[in-house]
Amino acid sequence: MAGAKKGTPNFRRNYELAPGVQRFSTARLFHKRGVALNKKTKIAKKPVENKSPFVIKKIGGAKNGNERKVFVNTPKLLSEDRALDTPAKPARSTKKFSLRKSITPGTVLIILAGRHKGKRVVFLKQLEKTGLLLITGPHKLNNVPLRRISQSFVIATSTKIDISGVKVPDHLTDDFFKRKVAKKAKKGEHANIFASGHEEYKVSDQRKSDQKLVDKAILAAIKKNAEKKYLRGYLTTRFALRRSQLPHKLVF
Repeated sequence: MAGAKKGTPNFRRNYELAPGVQRFSTARLFHKRGVALNKKTKIAKKPVENKSPFVIKKIGGAKNGNERKVFVNTPKLLSEDRALDTPAKPARSTKKFSLRKSITPGTVLIILAGRHKGKRVVFLKQLEKTGLLLITGPHKLNNVPLRRISQSFVIATSTKIDISGVKVPDHLTDDFFKRKVAKKAKKGEHANIFASGHEEYKVSDQRKSDQKLVDKAILAAIKKNAEKKYLRGYLTTRFALRRSQLPHKLVF
């Protein structure tokens, strides 16, 4: 457009003069926009008919009341041979837990938490139900028994032992390691809840025999290793960081 100044700002009709202060008030803008001149027309609501779910049908017989209420939409009845059939619930699929690529059967792991923190153990297998790792010391070398641990609390090393000849018993599952808590008998309102005391955990004979069986096979696999002399000392010593050792720069 000829004669128009370039760079002139375009303001809205109602803009902010100061923080919280508008040029026009709400009432002023209501009239300025012409909203007040709009004709208010009332639209009549259509009457909604309340349809009865029943239909009255006449029946014969003086003692029957002469009338019956019957549903308009009658439900479909199943035949007698399918009256008790219910849709089968879909079987719950077992959750699959991923395992780190660096962790394979026979890998030597370093435990990072718990009572055995810093000890080096041998990985046997991953349990299906919970995805936890089944490990052993062996117990004869570093007092680590057959136990479960999450892969979040271990470091996988490059040291591996060939345990292809080691047969892990099939009953070593999550249910086997789960501690059984005896149900306490219900007592009266005024009974002492601390009277029963604390029951100490006792290792079962089955677990002791399994430990000896697995340890014997693991120690035999260590003897077959080319570095058996250093491997026994490696498993018996704890892992620890010395001065000027950075964990993110170490090669395990």
